Amino acid sequence: MPNTKSAAKQARSSARKAARNRTVKSRLKSLEKKYLGLVKEGKVEDAKVTLRSVASAYDKAAKTGVIKKEKANRKRSRLQIALNAKAKAAVAPAPAKS
Repeated sequence: MPNTKSAAKQARSSARKAARNRTVKSRLKSLEKKYLGLVKEGKVEDAKVTLRSVASAYDKAAKTGVIKKEKANRKRSRLQIALNAKAKAAVAPAPAKS
């Protein structure tokens, strides 16, 4: 229980910020899950479009302080690596058996 008016106001503010952060983090996870599903299915073109929105969402979350900048960079990098690997596998021909 807050002892002062300012402590009570800070508690209310923290609760609002926590709720906002929770919704942003949930949205990030949903976008990432959708993107990884597209990559797994091999829909490279759809995944490229979705990657732009996922990367933008991570950058925005980092800018507003919901997540740290380095975490956003790391996530973007790993998502791009997953797409590149799938695209490379789709283009590369199967090795010939001798």
